Amino acid sequence: MKFYEMIFSPTGGTKRVADILAKGWQKEFVPVDLTDCGKDYSGYTFAEDDVCLVAVPSYGGRVPEPAVLRLKELKGNGARAILVVVYGNRAYEDTMLELYDAVTEAGFVPAAGVAAIAEHSIMRQFASGRPDAGDEQVLTGYAGILREKVEEGKILQRADVPGNEPYREFGGAMKPVGNKSCTGCGICVKSCPVGAIPKDMPRKTDAEKCISCMRCVAVCPGKARKVSRVLLFAAGKKLKKACGERKENELFVD
Repeated sequence: MKFYEMIFSPTGGTKRVADILAKGWQKEFVPVDLTDCGKDYSGYTFAEDDVCLVAVPSYGGRVPEPAVLRLKELKGNGARAILVVVYGNRAYEDTMLELYDAVTEAGFVPAAGVAAIAEHSIMRQFASGRPDAGDEQVLTGYAGILREKVEEGKILQRADVPGNEPYREFGGAMKPVGNKSCTGCGICVKSCPVGAIPKDMPRKTDAEKCISCMRCVAVCPGKARKVSRVLLFAAGKKLKKACGERKENELFVD
């Protein structure tokens, strides 16, 4: 039996949640980085007694498309999957259901699910500093329950997973670009999960490929990549009511 931590976490919030759950499980997890666009994920083959913590962020109520495609390349072979959806205090709508369907199609058996809060990847004022100490305590408690459910052979039924089908339409609009401060170091080029930043023109962004994950903004050492201030301000005003009240983590088990 092996334990895997499969994460799509461009700005680190999803990884923080997954790491808390893995630590609370008290087992050593093998990391699988789903943000690496140069990796051949079809080479990953799992055994029936393996346990996989599968953690993704919610972008507009959906699983990021590259995460779905990469998960479907894996060969689950009946391995147990713990579904983890992380969102920025607004809502995760169809993300959990879409993740459930993606891992099932890849041959995994969903055992349980967690919906958790992390700092919003674009508008950092929402859920700032989360997961915080209170979240860590709750998630650590969840880890013990998750371990018990896996040991008991429990299966999370699709009917018990929140979400709707067809999934809601995703419409990411904020595309970061580089400004005059860009030195052309190439860190953002290498880090982009979808290869949306041209190597020969690192200030640019391929808007068709970009999924608005903000990794390039997070990793830029000179803070030279940004999104439109006008769009950011407008989106912040729009989301203030929906994201203003603290939301709590949720556990989905049989």
